[in-house]
Amino acid sequence: MDMFWEYLKAFLVGGSLCLIGQILIDKTKLSPARILTAYVVGGVILGAIGIYEPFAKWAGAGATIPLLGFGNTLAKGVRTAVAKDGLLGAFIGGFTSAAGGICAAVFFGFLVAVAFKAHDKNG
Repeated sequence: MDMFWEYLKAFLVGGSLCLIGQILIDKTKLSPARILTAYVVGGVILGAIGIYEPFAKWAGAGATIPLLGFGNTLAKGVRTAVAKDGLLGAFIGGFTSAAGGICAAVFFGFLVAVAFKAHDKNG
């Protein structure tokens, strides 16, 4: 039964984050790209001030899977790389920490592009 509550919490937190994004799309003139960027930057900021880790620990996958989690992963990678490599780590840390997720997105995007033929929405 404990696992049920973890799933429910992840669903509610992730769904709430998506709901906020949808409200921003519907009620503001912000483009979806700006909203997505704001989520990533928000994850970086929340991670930098130490709020994101306790939130993610409590919320589980509902907080780590969305773009807030991606921003936090980038920030965590930069912090680790700067501590290890100095200033150079500021440039390479985000890439190395998120490389697995980025590679998976590119790989599966390629597979879908090969498997399915795109159609024009007007035709």
